[in-house]
Amino acid sequence: MIANIVKPGNKTYGVLAYLFDKGRANEHTDQHIVASWDDFIPDPGPWDSPGHKQRLGQLTQALDLRVKQAGDKAPEGHVWHCSVRAAPEDRVLTDAEWATIARRMVHATGIAPDGDPDGCRWVAVRHAEDHIHIVATKVRGDLRPPRNWNDYRRAMNELTAVEEDFGLTRVARGPEAAAGTSAVKRSTRAEQEKAKRRGHDKTARERLRHVVRTALSHAKDLEEFFNLLADAGLQVETRTLPSGDLGGYKVALSDDGTPIWFSGSSLATDLSLPQIRQRLAATEAQPTAASSARQHRPSPWHVATAAAERIPHHLAHADDDAVQAHLTVFGEVLYALPAHAPVRLQAELHRAAAAFEHAAHTRARADHQHARALRGALKAIRYQPADHTGLAMLLDAAILVVLAVQRRSSLHHHDRQVTAARQTLTHLQAAYAQIALASLAALARHSPSDNTVHRYALTLHEILPRHAEQILTENAWHALTAALAAAEAAGHNPATVLQQAAQHRPLDDAKSASEVLVWHIQRLGDRHAPGPGARAAQARSPHIRATAIPHSPAAVSTSPLRQRPRTPRTRYREPPKSR
Repeated sequence: MIANIVKPGNKTYGVLAYLFDKGRANEHTDQHIVASWDDFIPDPGPWDSPGHKQRLGQLTQALDLRVKQAGDKAPEGHVWHCSVRAAPEDRVLTDAEWATIARRMVHATGIAPDGDPDGCRWVAVRHAEDHIHIVATKVRGDLRPPRNWNDYRRAMNELTAVEEDFGLTRVARGPEAAAGTSAVKRSTRAEQEKAKRRGHDKTARERLRHVVRTALSHAKDLEEFFNLLADAGLQVETRTLPSGDLGGYKVALSDDGTPIWFSGSSLATDLSLPQIRQRLAATEAQPTAASSARQHRPSPWHVATAAAERIPHHLAHADDDAVQAHLTVFGEVLYALPAHAPVRLQAELHRAAAAFEHAAHTRARADHQHARALRGALKAIRYQPADHTGLAMLLDAAILVVLAVQRRSSLHHHDRQVTAARQTLTHLQAAYAQIALASLAALARHSPSDNTVHRYALTLHEILPRHAEQILTENAWHALTAALAAAEAAGHNPATVLQQAAQHRPLDDAKSASEVLVWHIQRLGDRHAPGPGARAAQARSPHIRATAIPHSPAAVSTSPLRQRPRTPRTRYREPPKSR
């Protein structure tokens, strides 16, 4: 639950009239009082009920009685207004439960302590399923002001107890909230209503934030970042300091009538110009398609997958700044994927990226140098479109990352981030399920001869005796034999790559152990094959049986994206520094 205590005012009737009115967009329904200082006060009821205005006036007079009695001694802002809202995932509370919560709130904040006959007069109004408004006049029965200093902190402490007593979602507060507060700037009510009027499901701020994050995920430098924003149809303006340095930027939608400009920091705290500069600077160079043609280099999709697979370890062992760096660049990966995915998957991946924003960003300062390898691979991906296998294996790794984020957030009781991680998983798993099916089917068409398949089955029993029977019955077994055959054709020992693949990730709780092995063998096969001397040494050494790997949750998976990357037109150049 969250509470919001607004600045004091002096118009009791105005506040009550709004609470019992129909709302700005007819969102108020069944307006009624659930609790008050006096059970016999008039309830104005809905705005269109007979005698509504008369009863509203009577309620206002009753609440203001002590204010008028106090005269000049009454505080200038005598209206106290607090809203209390349940979390979206909470059950619908009854009127009786909301009444109990309201009484606990006025007691905790000092407005009307339990058992105090001189407590302030107050009412709790409900006009929606998920929240109430408490309105009080800040003059006690003895005509003194209430002892309600630090009311917001006291309200938050009481709501923590309410959440526990009522079995509601626990909301992070205090130091916990500082570690779990999203960097995303919320849209205002006016922005939401404007979006509805224009037929958009997202506000201008949300649409701009999505485009900016997508451009940032692709850009290799600041010049390309601004060019990509323009290519996406945004209006872009930059601000130059007297020194000649770039001081900031702002963006607006081109299809929104009179442009309403948003600075990067007003979209999200991590989209300010200084933050973007730091992220772009922390990129480890990866080979482009041209340089890869001159000498064999691992696919950037494989490099990105390997880097993503290391993130769960960093989440468990690194400091907060390093953790935030890895989560930030992983969020960039999710924003980049739709451009490389089939059209049927793009919407699902867009939703995954947007949900992960709320699961990952905290107030910890990101030390971006910790994630240079993954960001460098991400930039190189743009120049090497993925096949279904590359996308499937990266999405498989992405699901493990989000599971690790969910576990970490749960340990810290960051319930909102846990919820966002679950939403991200839902979208990623849906996408992976589609792309993995196509990728494995394509691989299975290259399954080797029956004799070779039989030989691989014997090798499997020798290297992975605990999992062999399960793997042989899985749908991905034929794709696994094709992957082993391709690795062997490239000069690898099938037993060796099978053992190495099994050591990369636990198989005990994997939904499909054969899928896990396929993705790892694909990457291992992409590496240089061992020379004749190394292969001879491998042949002389007995195979080391793979042992059970430490338990960790494995995932269902979800899929890829594709579009040919556009080469941005060079329109923006950093202004020259003044001499």
